[in-house]
Amino acid sequence: MFLEIVTPEAVLFSSEVTSVAVPGINGEFQMLSNHAPVVSLLNAGIIKIEASKVSIDEKFEDRFTKTVDGRLGFSIKSGTLEMKDNKAIILAD
Repeated sequence: MFLEIVTPEAVLFSSEVTSVAVPGINGEFQMLSNHAPVVSLLNAGIIKIEASKVSIDEKFEDRFTKTVDGRLGFSIKSGTLEMKDNKAIILAD
């Protein structure tokens, strides 16, 4: 699936991923390729991204971390997620 993480400043992440786990308002949930369409509000927490090859712009690398389970992590205060047609877009604060 394709994932984009967008903030008011810029598009921070745009790449093919294997899975993404997000802090939904009713708890964390994970999406894999061809997930059913979903729209969700996101709570403060860590977006966990699993991907084989990821290229992040140098000026945004410091915003991402490696999680304990080896995924790429991105911390948010809140946000909105839309998953449709195998593309997930996260609008994050």
